[in-house]
Amino acid sequence: MRSVRLIYFSPTGTTRKVLEAIARGFAADDPERLDLTRQGTADSMEIKSDFAIIGAPVYSGRVPLQAIEALQLVRARNTPAVAVAVYGNRAFEDALLELTDLARQSGFRPVAAAAFIGEHSFSSPAAPIAEGRPDDEDIEKAVMFGKMIREKIDKGIAENVLVQVPGNVPYKKRNPAPPPSVTDEVSCIKCANCVTICPAKAVTMQGETVLTDKARCMACCACVKNCPSGARRMDPQLAERAATLSCACCDRKEAQFFLL
Repeated sequence: MRSVRLIYFSPTGTTRKVLEAIARGFAADDPERLDLTRQGTADSMEIKSDFAIIGAPVYSGRVPLQAIEALQLVRARNTPAVAVAVYGNRAFEDALLELTDLARQSGFRPVAAAAFIGEHSFSSPAAPIAEGRPDDEDIEKAVMFGKMIREKIDKGIAENVLVQVPGNVPYKKRNPAPPPSVTDEVSCIKCANCVTICPAKAVTMQGETVLTDKARCMACCACVKNCPSGARRMDPQLAERAATLSCACCDRKEAQFFLL
């Protein structure tokens, strides 16, 4: 393998961390990166790398629509790939199958897949959900997974064989969009960091006021996690949901690997 490409949609950085660790285990010295999180382009992108590691977060058991739209712009020519879904310690449900299907439809040949755990988008100090993950143990497993994939590739994989992953078709119905995050204008310092970091372009500034487009917000909470003054906060309804998940998802789950 002369070149490896990391392709990811990662609003809060957890998916990116997992893919970078897998690449280290795969012995990819200097992998190319295609960050689709804030791509902002309608142009298709052809991947000419020898191998690809494709990752996306899981939102309510599905790949987020914004990630799907971005991945559909990527094109490959039977490039072997691994699909990685990163979920917040609840369940990945149909997301890994959906991501694997997306990769195949874009011209990749999925030869491995995995589901890893990352800190939940709704996690907060008051309601921690998989807080701090991927942690050192997760990263070690990601590196190990990369080594396992490399061994499989080096031994040779038949052209017509694809990895099998759990999930249902049709995929589960998407949940209604949760309420968007809100801004406390009193503590807001008008830095516009929330505008810059939002992958859905749902946050804008109108004069000194922060506005959120409810129809565009994907509830990734990147704006909340990266607000320097703490002015950006989850809607009370979403915070209540986070508290419920914090109790229901307290038992640690571990990564699952799917190899040929």
